[in-house]
Amino acid sequence: VECSNAAEALAAAGAGADIVLLDNFTPQELHAAAAQVKAAHPRVTVEASGGVVLGTLHQFLGPHIDVVSMGCLTHSAPALDFALRV
Repeated sequence: VECSNAAEALAAAGAGADIVLLDNFTPQELHAAAAQVKAAHPRVTVEASGGVVLGTLHQFLGPHIDVVSMGCLTHSAPALDFALRV
């Protein structure tokens, strides 16, 4: 479940979500929210996403973060124009 604040994340985990995606959090907000989710629901997978680039990746890593998504890997990928003619 994609969440934009700690209250949403706790509600989603409490409702049975297996994975909680903390989207567009600052690193400080992210670690605080992830700690709250893991304290209340230790088996929930916590994913960090939004605004993560290679230069800031280390700021999003922490003991309560299980997965980090980096959209920059696909946002800037060049397109390949090809055709298959039979």
